[in-house]
Amino acid sequence: MEKKSSEKEGVIDPVSGLAIPPDWIEKARDPKVLDKVNSGLWALLSDGTLLRRGITTGTTAAAACKGAVISIKRPVRQGQVEVLTPAGIRVSVPVEGRDGICTAVKIGGDHESDVTAGAVMEARAELAEIEMRGEIDTGDEIELIAGPGIGRIGAAGLCAPLGKPAISPSARREIMGAIEEGMAEAGLAAVRVRLAVRDGERIAEKTMNPKVGVLGGISILGSTGFVEPWNEHLGESREAEIQKPDRVVVTTGRVGLKYSRFLFPKHTVVLLGNQLDRLHFREDQDSVLCGLPALILKWGMPDILEGTGYGTVAEMVEKEPDHPRIKEAIREVRRRLPETRIVLLRRDGSILMDEISGKEDLGLR
Repeated sequence: MEKKSSEKEGVIDPVSGLAIPPDWIEKARDPKVLDKVNSGLWALLSDGTLLRRGITTGTTAAAACKGAVISIKRPVRQGQVEVLTPAGIRVSVPVEGRDGICTAVKIGGDHESDVTAGAVMEARAELAEIEMRGEIDTGDEIELIAGPGIGRIGAAGLCAPLGKPAISPSARREIMGAIEEGMAEAGLAAVRVRLAVRDGERIAEKTMNPKVGVLGGISILGSTGFVEPWNEHLGESREAEIQKPDRVVVTTGRVGLKYSRFLFPKHTVVLLGNQLDRLHFREDQDSVLCGLPALILKWGMPDILEGTGYGTVAEMVEKEPDHPRIKEAIREVRRRLPETRIVLLRRDGSILMDEISGKEDLGLR
């Protein structure tokens, strides 16, 4: 594709919502750069490098479940199914499905440390007259049962209530939507789907799940359906992005990314994830660190939970927001970033703590 100036105007990354500067596109050597960016499957860096996004456990699970439902009636054609991600982008996912059983393998993309890449999700679907059992209930036509390899919630403040399968609300909606599409395609009225992750408990040992309170398997997650790529090259690019603007907000995750754009509309927002050791602002910058409490507080104080009796930072913040360890962690973050405003958010976007002004519970207006 020829990169004409008219094509470059107003290019938005459909996954991150980032407005891509024309000079990034100019630096890209790939003639299909715009097609790749618009697909959501590729992230464009400031130096023109394209990195492949992976897909989340939620998108992988959705593909396996849809394939299983379709395969009740016939084998999955061409070895792939299409699912609608939470970002509103349709993606084709390779699967193997027949006789009501379907597997999908999680794709990691250019993320060097994605320990769940390669995880095999298996869904088994059958015709059913549904009796609601409380595992995951969204309607009379579908019953979804979380099987082996999917973790259970063992601490407060996580993606689901205590004792329930570790499936986030956005991933659950994606899975249910995929099952509904599969039912429509196969002409089925009611199905029961059992979802499992092969070796999920072993894979989970390589993740943070046991430490944060998810027990017995991996989490099924995904706020966009895509996994952001991360390697050394991207880290260098993000550092350059942080240094360039006069007003910048660095965020640690999707919640921070989403709400920072509302809270700080005149700032450039950069998603750094858990790579906070790379965080270096210019002395003359108007800088903000904004995100959910866990990553920021643990960066300031890695042993914040030691001796507290809490299993997760989210649980501590929820039950005891004035805990001395929280204040101590904030002081350490302030020591590292003496001129930076530190804003901790709740998941609904309201402000838990605005450290530079000392105001709390400001919320979004």
